[in-house]
This record gives sequence, C-alpha cells and structure tokens, in this order.
Amino acid sequence: MIAFVREVAESLARCELTHLARAPIDVPQARRQHAQYVAALTALGCRIEWLPPLAQHPDGVFVEDTAVLVPEVALITRPGAASRRDEVESVAAALARHVPVRRVTDPACLEGGDVLRIGRTLYVGATGRTNPAGVAALADGLRPFGYAVREVGLRGCLHLKSACTFIPPDVVLVNPSWTDPAAFDVGAVLAVDPHEPFAANTLTLRGLTLVSSAYPRTQRALQAAGIVTRAVEVGELHKAEAALTCMSLLLEPPAALNSP
Repeated sequence: MIAFVREVAESLARCELTHLARAPIDVPQARRQHAQYVAALTALGCRIEWLPPLAQHPDGVFVEDTAVLVPEVALITRPGAASRRDEVESVAAALARHVPVRRVTDPACLEGGDVLRIGRTLYVGATGRTNPAGVAALADGLRPFGYAVREVGLRGCLHLKSACTFIPPDVVLVNPSWTDPAAFDVGAVLAVDPHEPFAANTLTLRGLTLVSSAYPRTQRALQAAGIVTRAVEVGELHKAEAALTCMSLLLEPPAALNSP
C-alpha cells in the first residue's frame, strides 16, 4: 500500500470551513500530530510518498479530496471548493507514476472525501462539494472497470466520510443523524456515540482501525464489537474540519483488486 501525504502548510489557519466555527490553530502542534499520523501509516505497512509542499494552499494537507483511487485507475477530481482546484496537479503527477489517470472536468465537482468504496461499489455523498455532474463523472470513469456508483443523501456535515466509514470486512460506522444507515449494503452497521458526532471517520489498515483520540466513547464501542483499534491524536487538525481519512491517499497494489 502506498500512502500519498503532504505536509501541513503554515497557512492552515486560513482553511476552508463549512460546518465549524473558526478557532485558532496551533500549526506546530498540527504538524506534530500529522507526523504521528504518518508514523501510524508507516507502522501499518504503508510506503509513504510525500507530495510537493503547497505553502499557499491551507487545505493542501487534505489530499484525499483530490483523487478517487481504485487499483486500476486514479480519477483526479475537481474540488467543489474553488480555492482547492490548484492542489490537484501535483497529485495527478505523482499518481501517474503508478496508475493510469483520468480527470473530472467542468461542470462536474467531486471531492474524494465524498466517496466511500465498499468492494465494487462506490457510495457518493450529495454535498456542497460534490454535484450531480460529479457523481455522473465518477460513474462514467469507473464503469469500464466494473464498479457501481450509488448516490447517498447527507445532511449537516461536510463529506460522506464525515458521516460514515467502512471497517472491513463488513462493518460501516455511521452517524445516523447525518446519513441513512440503510443506504449501505454491509453485514453490520454501528452508530457513533451520540456525544461524538464526528467520530464516524476512521481508517482501517491490516485489520487495525485508527480512531481519533478525541472520540473515546466510540472507540470503546468499536472495541466492544470486536474491532481492534488504535487512537491517534489529531485534535488540532479537527479544527480545520479534518479527519483521519482526509490526510492521505491510499493506493492498493494490483493484487488487492478484489478486496473490500
């Protein structure tokens, strides 16, 4: 597994915000937390590839939004936030060294944080960052490789992966206030603790689920369900409306074509 990441820019405090009030961000602390996050990915077997720094792009560290990756192809997105559209070129160049690249074009808008892959199905959030043309572009781009695309309704959150994430082999962790748990074809659905509405964003690699340390109640619920977890401190990055999945792009090797 290759994990593409980008360093935290000094300009992070000027990040885009949609559902959160702006709060002061300690950038050195955010960088320390990001380094710990990258170390956690390394410990779970990822080979890290650093994307070029983008000092003038506050949201550049949130690389997930710039592409949708499946083992066969990388679909380079067109972010719904216009301020982020210049982030994609460096990502496209890096991915092109490993996998064929296709692009989403105007008038489509699509952000990777709105896309959740479960097996051969990609669920796409209908949000302010991903429009119907973006959903159609994703379906068109991946249809030749045998993937299905399903649109999912959202309310009250930034991205689909703010509301839910997949924990292989058959669990979705969801905030039912933000999306309908019945939308997902999985074996089991677990709800976040109601005191932790942002806790649904987790990242699972090699059978271990990373959970933000800001959400201990939800972590305990996952552990009670038999899911192996590890807490990661990313609280300073939460102030930028960020979560665990958004700080990396994970490219699976060809042998993983049939994995969830």
